[in-house]
Amino acid sequence: MSPQQFRKKPVVIEAMQLTDHGSSDAIGYWIRSNSPTAFHSSGSYGTEFWLKIDTLEGVVQASTRDWIIKGVAGEFYPCKPDIFEATYEPVETSTGSTSP
Repeated sequence: MSPQQFRKKPVVIEAMQLTDHGSSDAIGYWIRSNSPTAFHSSGSYGTEFWLKIDTLEGVVQASTRDWIIKGVAGEFYPCKPDIFEATYEPVETSTGSTSP
């Protein structure tokens, strides 16, 4: 038996990047409004920010520049910036602009 090849299905997701205190507050609100028990806490160490999120794998800490993704089943999880850039691209809206 040998491995098979698969292509990831094109799925549109929502995501926000953790960049500063303002984004930390906005992400916390976004998570709590979609899944009240998924957001645990946030904080900072100087210019570095973090969030703790309840994911399908348990509580995970996101760091500054990580993207927080809302998955297809409504779950939240962090993604490192390099993986996010390699996996996702902005969606073109009906007006011809891209989001974000």
